[in-house]
Amino acid sequence: MLTLGLAFLFLVVIGVPVSFSILISTAIYFSFVGEIPFTIFYQKVASPTQNFALLAVPLFILVGNIMSETGIASRLFHFTKYVVGWIAGGLSQISVFMSAILGGVSGSAVADASMQSRLIGPEMERKGYPVAYSANVIAYSSLITGLFPPSISLILFGFVGNVSIGKLFLAGIIPGLLLTVMQMILSWGIAKHYHIKPEIPGLPKFKDVASSARINIWALLFPVFLLFVIRLGIFTPSEAGAFVVVYALIVGRWIYKELSFNGLKKALKYSATDLGMVMFLIMAAGALGYAITLEQLPDVAGGFISNITNTPYLALTLCLLLVLIFGMILDGTVCVLLLTPIILPILTSFGFDSVHIGVIMITTILVGANTPPVGVCMFTVCSLLGCKTEDFFKSSVPFILTFILFLVLLVIFPSISLVLPSTLME
Repeated sequence: MLTLGLAFLFLVVIGVPVSFSILISTAIYFSFVGEIPFTIFYQKVASPTQNFALLAVPLFILVGNIMSETGIASRLFHFTKYVVGWIAGGLSQISVFMSAILGGVSGSAVADASMQSRLIGPEMERKGYPVAYSANVIAYSSLITGLFPPSISLILFGFVGNVSIGKLFLAGIIPGLLLTVMQMILSWGIAKHYHIKPEIPGLPKFKDVASSARINIWALLFPVFLLFVIRLGIFTPSEAGAFVVVYALIVGRWIYKELSFNGLKKALKYSATDLGMVMFLIMAAGALGYAITLEQLPDVAGGFISNITNTPYLALTLCLLLVLIFGMILDGTVCVLLLTPIILPILTSFGFDSVHIGVIMITTILVGANTPPVGVCMFTVCSLLGCKTEDFFKSSVPFILTFILFLVLLVIFPSISLVLPSTLME
């Protein structure tokens, strides 16, 4: 295992992409394990592609790209303006609230950050919002999508850890809502400091909100349908993914009438690119996961932590620190695939619920999307808004502290994430 680790670190340091680093270092490991035929390596690389549950990933990637070609984002912006635009820092409140709604559409924090940077970013600049504040609001609000179904991160955690994806979807809803409220409160406080006014004067009229909701009803019903068909057992998550692809096509083409043939081609092209990257990582991680199991690394790591402490919450803290460090230097998808086979057995041995572990682990990984040196959302937003990375990071302190507080609440009160799956799916 030491050979694998050293090979991986060397390849990453010299600039080899992480997915190739995982694959090559794992191949080197299998070539040194004499009692295991090298053909096992090929089998373990190919086996994840034969898993039916994993079919949810390309389907939800596709539906997110289809939705982005239907003008739904601009429609939801109009709706959200009436719902929260009257609060101080109107555009920042809209950004946070839109992320909560679009969490049930894109399933991707990077996709949400990119979309909002183009949609809301220029408007924030025009109205005098400090660029570092605007960048942080958009970047950190986009992380909310990682908790709402159909979060790609939750799907991958469920696949790798053999945890119910339906339960993980339900477990992310209340934490997602809580994080939305906490970020809106933070945005309100910072907006007051900068004397940023609301988008609309005073509370909106009920008829305006109702009218906007009626116009956007098909987009707003998307996450409701998604949870409804999974909760009632009508579809598995993979079947639900196929259902919502058809739903998105019908809404985009025949109801909103904004999905053109060229738009569909573009959505398919982007989906193929996104899926190629994600699936290559999953295939490489399949072989690595087998190597980790072969070397009994979870047992070794669990024994190491048990020797340090027999206190469950201290063990949880150590594991989350490891996840946070990896999340700062590796892409979130890679972290889920690499760390789940190690962290999950350790924490379940201490009595933690696997669904609860999934939510807090994904939350911890999400923080890394906005921290150097690899923060994908941070670099996406900064490049699109023209914000310096150092300015972004200096202004991110209150956002990071809010995320830490949120994570502490999840750890101390497991019922926040477990009440819905235990009530609706037991």
